[in-house]
Amino acid sequence: MYVCVCKAVTDSELQNNVEAGAENVRHVSRSTGLGTECGKCVCFARERIEHHRSAMLELAEQIA
Repeated sequence: MYVCVCKAVTDSELQNNVEAGAENVRHVSRSTGLGTECGKCVCFARERIEHHRSAMLELAEQIA
């Protein structure tokens, strides 16, 4: 699914960025351009980043 249509950034790319250490929209924007055109994706991207970060934390807790 596309999170940012203007820059063709998918949810998978967003997840990969979070796994690589991105903590917020600004970090993802630096590597993908997300949110730099019309900006309509920023709120949704923020939600998806938080979702992916939470999932990573849950997984880390399960492993530990």
